[in-house]
Amino acid sequence: MASERVTITLPEELVQEIDERERNRSRFVQRAVARELDRLRQEELRRSLDNPHTDSEAVAESGFSEWADLVDAGDQELLDASAGQEIRWSDDGWIEADE
Repeated sequence: MASERVTITLPEELVQEIDERERNRSRFVQRAVARELDRLRQEELRRSLDNPHTDSEAVAESGFSEWADLVDAGDQELLDASAGQEIRWSDDGWIEADE
């Protein structure tokens, strides 16, 4: 992966703490930023699962099988109804279909 030089300003105390724990500031900041981006992605996913798009709710309510039946015959090879785990939407969010 290519690198790009970025200049940031941090409080002196924070830099001192970084220096106490890691000799390579860039590596430390890179790992910290990557962890924070992962956390934000997970948070966005949780928020998305808690508030699904109305089209997703419609698919979930009708069930995958019914939705798959509506797909054009030419697109059937794109679907593998046996793959994955069947889930459904409830007031508590996504749950396994047999619950």
